[in-house]
Amino acid sequence: MSDTLKIGNVEIARTAALAPMAGVADRAYRLMCKKYGAAYVVSEMVSAKGICYSDRKTAELCTVTDEERPMAIQLFGSEPEFMAEAVKIVLEYRPDIIDINMGCPVPKVVGTGAGSALMKDIKLAAAVTEAAVKAAGDTPVTVKIRSGWSRDSINATYLAWALEASGAAAITVHGRTRDMFYSGQSDNSVINAVKSAVSIPVIGNGDVTDLKTCREMYEQTGCDLVMIGRGSYGNPFLFREIEAGLSGTAYKSPSLEEKMQVMLEHIRLILELSEKCEELAMHEARKHAAWYMNGYYGSAKFRGRCYQLSSYAEAEALAQEFIELQRSREINLV
Repeated sequence: MSDTLKIGNVEIARTAALAPMAGVADRAYRLMCKKYGAAYVVSEMVSAKGICYSDRKTAELCTVTDEERPMAIQLFGSEPEFMAEAVKIVLEYRPDIIDINMGCPVPKVVGTGAGSALMKDIKLAAAVTEAAVKAAGDTPVTVKIRSGWSRDSINATYLAWALEASGAAAITVHGRTRDMFYSGQSDNSVINAVKSAVSIPVIGNGDVTDLKTCREMYEQTGCDLVMIGRGSYGNPFLFREIEAGLSGTAYKSPSLEEKMQVMLEHIRLILELSEKCEELAMHEARKHAAWYMNGYYGSAKFRGRCYQLSSYAEAEALAQEFIELQRSREINLV
């Protein structure tokens, strides 16, 4: 397969991209994943209507730094006129791509008719997309969808046809229905069906957690790019592992000490980019610290302690204590 794909005029390496994740994939998270090889990143989703009403968080959510490129800003909304106006506003932040969320399963989003609710109204989904495309000019517009609203209404292929006809430059497909949320197993056959149905690039998303599942996604779906969400939790190294594996170069897994160093680097970045005081910014860092400790002896107890962190110094001390626990266990096992 080719080493790159193009979405509009945006060239992206065919390794793995970082999915948009509300409350997780903020700028610090995106920068960490880019550092370790993410080919493409997407912002947390931003309300189109909120932007039009000068939401105070617009600048924070829409800022695109050169280190993050290629990067998309993701919008959600169900009214074509608001979507068009929001696109014009976010163009000022110079995103490489504008992405529309038609896959979010969260009730407060779906309740407004946005997110995965648009999968129930293909005509409206097409109108929202067409309005965004017209407003975006030369900036490509992509759409992220799920396999369907429910398991008895899987309609991703029909929606994909309509989105392509409306001018979408690429489509990302998460292989779960809305009613599955994040449970069960992602269905690669739906992604494959969409890929077979449209001529624009298709990005596959769902259950990619390592090099093996990334390869399987490419092989089973024929997709143009793989996108990773929850598999990157506490594991930005995954992008480097995939990059190395797909290019046939050697990859060495990070040691526990290296993981803790990266965890602390991630926390420092959160603190640096946050406008909040250290204690409040640490609240945002807690879940990330806990994710870096997954899979080790005694990690459940330490993850619990991560959710009590209120300063960087405490995080440093906890990371050192965690390392010492693993070392003592290794000595005892010998």
